[in-house]
Amino acid sequence: MQLRYTFRIYPTPGQRQALSRAFGCARVVFNDALRARHNARAAGEPYVSDAALSRSLTAAKKTSERAWLGEVSAVVLQQALADLNTAYRNFFASVSGKRKGRKLSPPRCRSRKDHRQAIRFTANARFAITDDGRLRLPKIGDVAVRWSRKLPSVPSSVAIIRDAAGRYFASFVVRTDSEPLPVAEGEVGIDLGLVTFAVMSDGRVIESPKFFRRAERRLRKAQQALSRKRKGSKNRAKGRLRVAWAHAKVADTRRDWAHKHSTIIIRENQAVYVEDLCIQGLARTRLAKSVHDAGWGMFTRLLEEKAARYGRHFARVGRFFPSSQLCSVCGVIDGPKPLSVRTWTCRCGAVHDRDRNAADNILAAGQAERRNACGVWVSPEPVPAPCDEAGTHRQTTTV
Repeated sequence: MQLRYTFRIYPTPGQRQALSRAFGCARVVFNDALRARHNARAAGEPYVSDAALSRSLTAAKKTSERAWLGEVSAVVLQQALADLNTAYRNFFASVSGKRKGRKLSPPRCRSRKDHRQAIRFTANARFAITDDGRLRLPKIGDVAVRWSRKLPSVPSSVAIIRDAAGRYFASFVVRTDSEPLPVAEGEVGIDLGLVTFAVMSDGRVIESPKFFRRAERRLRKAQQALSRKRKGSKNRAKGRLRVAWAHAKVADTRRDWAHKHSTIIIRENQAVYVEDLCIQGLARTRLAKSVHDAGWGMFTRLLEEKAARYGRHFARVGRFFPSSQLCSVCGVIDGPKPLSVRTWTCRCGAVHDRDRNAADNILAAGQAERRNACGVWVSPEPVPAPCDEAGTHRQTTTV
């Protein structure tokens, strides 16, 4: 499998200028290629192929108008064309119905006013990691990197990213093998919410951190200070960075929190089941701010990725499954209930906590979908470790 490792880098002022030049050249190449395809379509000419765009780029570098494209690595420019080709393939697959999810719009021109810029170097660019831990990039130089861990293998590509807060990152793509964890006995169903972030079928409750809500006052003051600055002034640029830094801190904290809790859940359970929520629909309601602040989509995506990496089972229960209406004891559907109802009593006499009952139902539905028509697990069940003479379990390796 392929993994991405991202590290903070600290380029010098001269290297920042070289990176800005590379960002601009990649943006111009992308926009020129996109404009060529738009012009060909407007004129009724055939679709401009990828090879034709590459030849046009080579010819443009020999002209006086685009001679400055030769100041950056050729791989960066070719990768800009590859990004455009990928965007078109995704758009065509979305229109034809081959791509799942919401419909994608056609590619649009990149703007120099976008505060997030990125370029990519592949192995053809011959980037390297020096002996002293610096990242050597062609026509940029040796950039200082803050390594938080070692790369598991030789990277196949690296993307240099400048975010809205002015920070620089190096994102490496490496290929590694899966790392199966020892077989765990537990399985858990997770009910996600807003008051409490998650309630699990084993009784554990994860409180909602509400990172954005806690930082909202600081964000509001930074935005108000920015609105008072004159447009085009240096003070306005400084104010924009303060706002971007404040938002970046919230996003980084939420991402770190999601990584830690998803790792704990995957390590302790052999199978994890969650409800397939329609987050985009919920984000258009009056609860939009709280839904975005919760970060359900990122959390479930991390669970799914880590389950595939560590040999765990992950499944989503259908969004129309009545997890909050179904009694987990007798199986009777008691009907819809407003969100203000947190506990309810079934006709069988069982008293249910709304979230815990939903988590139990999600677990039962996930386990039912995992079995086939004969009642056998779709994937082999964990084999229990044999007992020794003292009655204690020994660790064995199962295939």
